[in-house]
Amino acid sequence: MIQAVTQERGAENLLVLLGTADPDSAEITALTVTQGDPTYVGPLAGVPLGLPVYHILEPEIKRLIPPEVYDAQVGMMELVLDVPRIEAVMRKVREMVNS
Repeated sequence: MIQAVTQERGAENLLVLLGTADPDSAEITALTVTQGDPTYVGPLAGVPLGLPVYHILEPEIKRLIPPEVYDAQVGMMELVLDVPRIEAVMRKVREMVNS
């Protein structure tokens, strides 16, 4: 599905927003939508979509959401998840794509 949407709309017109609770799953998902499935078991194995990818907990995204909405929908996640590690993983994936 995401491959078809990317082909139809173009990677430059899309953004993937993750909400995974685990840094490792965020990394695998981010790698999948940027460089292709790193596990080589899914339909995106070897299919680099090159999509920009962010996590809902990253400050770049948080700034775009009204504070009352963010607090109501995401605020608890910030308190219990490893936000610095998730941010680091997402930056690493974007750096890999941009290098």
